[in-house]
Amino acid sequence: MNTERVTTPFGPATTAEEIVEGVDLSAKRAIVTGASAGIGVETARALAKAGADVTLAVRDTAAGEKAAAGIVESTGSARVRVAYLDLSVRGSIDAFVAAWRDPLDILVDNAGIMATPERRTAEGWELQFATNHLGHFALTTGLHGALAAAGRARVVVVSSVGHVNGDVIWDDLHFEHHPYDAWRAYSQSKTANILFAVEAARRWAADGIAVNALNPGRIWSTCLARHMSAPPAAFEPGSSDGVTVKDIPQGAATSTLLAASPLVEGVTGRYFEDCQEAASHTPGLRRGFAAYAVAPEAAARLWRVSLDLLG
Repeated sequence: MNTERVTTPFGPATTAEEIVEGVDLSAKRAIVTGASAGIGVETARALAKAGADVTLAVRDTAAGEKAAAGIVESTGSARVRVAYLDLSVRGSIDAFVAAWRDPLDILVDNAGIMATPERRTAEGWELQFATNHLGHFALTTGLHGALAAAGRARVVVVSSVGHVNGDVIWDDLHFEHHPYDAWRAYSQSKTANILFAVEAARRWAADGIAVNALNPGRIWSTCLARHMSAPPAAFEPGSSDGVTVKDIPQGAATSTLLAASPLVEGVTGRYFEDCQEAASHTPGLRRGFAAYAVAPEAAARLWRVSLDLLG
């Protein structure tokens, strides 16, 4: 991380729509993964409102079409489309990448799963690591040529404050030897998201591709929490651990900032929260970035490991 933190006039209560006020994205093409609900669809809505050509990359295309219709109705944009993408299936990612023909200005790696029961992909990979990290790694590296062709492209990687609960488990990524822990697996995948952004920013700087990661805040009312029976007390307003409890339009603001705002033009390899670059993590608070999540050596190692896994 650079020592000079990036600040903006926005904050935790800012909405995605407020971020794009006065921003013109009419010449831009964007992809948002997981954009059939939650902060994904709200991010896509803001980009469409600013004029971007937006593709909703979703696993449930019926839900995606419904979300797209809502975006068209609320923004008046006719440049919204839906494409099938299952980040846990390599063939689906390969097909999506092969079908993409245009330069790509904005890629928002938003889709994710959280605290799932123990499940594995066809390859035997733990599902949260496979979906949240490996799927987005394969998608983003597969679209590298399209991003480079756009010039000054942006990649936005949605991580979580949950990464402070644990580093990558280097000797057992898929819980083959340790008892499965749903939250530990989630933390690992979210740390991996940040490490990916750090290394991609380094590798792709010469291509003009900016890559940043973010914590969207604590938002209960999304599909991400489908495996939790009730919101923990920490999700209630007034929590004292430092995380802002947000609604969906507020939760999509930091993603939208990194995807669209001229205020962060040229910024890369950083981790944001509440529309500001985050500070380092303070024990006891659910804010900031853990040192292991931005370590250059670990970022390079994860890149190599991911390539090896994906063959």
